[in-house]
Amino acid sequence: MSKYDIIVLGSGPGGYVTAIRASQLGFKTAVIEKENLGGVCLNWGCIPTKALLKSAEVFNYLNHAEDYGLKADNVDKDFDAVIKRSRDVAGGMSKGVQFLMKKNKIDVIDGFGKLKSGKKVAVKDSDGNTKDYEADHIIVATGAKSRELPNLPQDGEKVIGYREAMNLKKQPKKMIVVGSGAIGVEFAHFYNSMGTEVTIVEYLPNLVPLEDEEVSKQFEKSFKKSGIKVMTNSAVESVDTSGDGVKAKVKTKKGEETLEADVVLSAVGIKTNIENIGLEDLGIKTDKDKIVVNEWYQTNVPGVYAIGDVVAGPALAHVASAEGIICVEKIKGMKVEALDYGNIPGCTYATPEIASVGLTEKQAKEQGYEIKVGKFPFSASGKASAAGKKEGFVKVIYDAKYGEWLGCHMIGAGVTDMIAEAVVARKLETTGHEILKAVHPHPTMSEAVMEATAAAYDEVIHI
Repeated sequence: MSKYDIIVLGSGPGGYVTAIRASQLGFKTAVIEKENLGGVCLNWGCIPTKALLKSAEVFNYLNHAEDYGLKADNVDKDFDAVIKRSRDVAGGMSKGVQFLMKKNKIDVIDGFGKLKSGKKVAVKDSDGNTKDYEADHIIVATGAKSRELPNLPQDGEKVIGYREAMNLKKQPKKMIVVGSGAIGVEFAHFYNSMGTEVTIVEYLPNLVPLEDEEVSKQFEKSFKKSGIKVMTNSAVESVDTSGDGVKAKVKTKKGEETLEADVVLSAVGIKTNIENIGLEDLGIKTDKDKIVVNEWYQTNVPGVYAIGDVVAGPALAHVASAEGIICVEKIKGMKVEALDYGNIPGCTYATPEIASVGLTEKQAKEQGYEIKVGKFPFSASGKASAAGKKEGFVKVIYDAKYGEWLGCHMIGAGVTDMIAEAVVARKLETTGHEILKAVHPHPTMSEAVMEATAAAYDEVIHI
């Protein structure tokens, strides 16, 4: 039987990062993976969707070339080629992870892993053969999959999840997207840009409902302007796939409405991959589809840990990576700091992009803070005007008493690359006055952070 210091079950952005850090710390490490290295994120999620969205961005630029004083005649898209580019990008990233595994001398074990007593994992390969592996520490990082609703069963053809959405053989003429979280709105934007008639159905009152309300309102306005039909306070009651396409019965505040489309994309969240991996056999505690862990990701069973989507917290790639690093550094006996879940950035890569960290204005008020709020619209930004990207704004929220940066919310072009300033500043307990007096470069989109802070302190210059 092969013996390791650490075995990681799953090779997504939680699993493979955990394995690399473990190897760096001197642990003999193995990763068990039933499909592709890199998991959903690299192969079917974060990375290939960004490739699709880049194609949509370029296509939009070409279609609006005249806005920049240019001419682009007979512009068209090749849907198959767009999909192929996305898959090629994903394939390249997965090969990159293979290289990292070899570089860090990590054994990759192909197959489906199941926990066993005695700190063992039984791995069944594609031929049905099973082999046991042993480790002092076993870290579960099996991730999640698309969640299915009882009234919206996925058949993989007419009612699909995110995985099928990025690999369709034919572009649909009409699509219904159920759910307006990051996955839903990113695919809605992509298919709308490609020329598909898109309708979003959202159960809650606002699109991207976890965001600050002002961001949600601006986002909905932008989506409607781009031609996407938005139905909030609405729910899909049932779907009929017996005909050529799909008929969806949607309950709205005004009554019931039937929508017709070629395909329905169900983007109503995720379900963790914790079935049949041996949790029950070992008596590992779970709660509401999540493995219960402490702040160092230890389960109630000594030697077994869990990170990423399978534990409570935001189901985000960067969170899983951070959790895995903390987990193995704690195992090593290093002095580590527990993850601050209040300072995790969230990003949505549609057009316009959304990025946020910390409290919304509503949350800050509910928590009893006396606040200073500042907003700076990109319509007043020289860089945004020059780029033809004037949609959106930066909104900052500070504690009026101490200047603590409570929250930052952005919507506009490139904001997912700007939010890190707020994350780092909040980590360093930077005050509003320090942000205001830190000289930001001009002309840039990022100076809107300083300008919004100036607005919060009644010192704004450019609006």
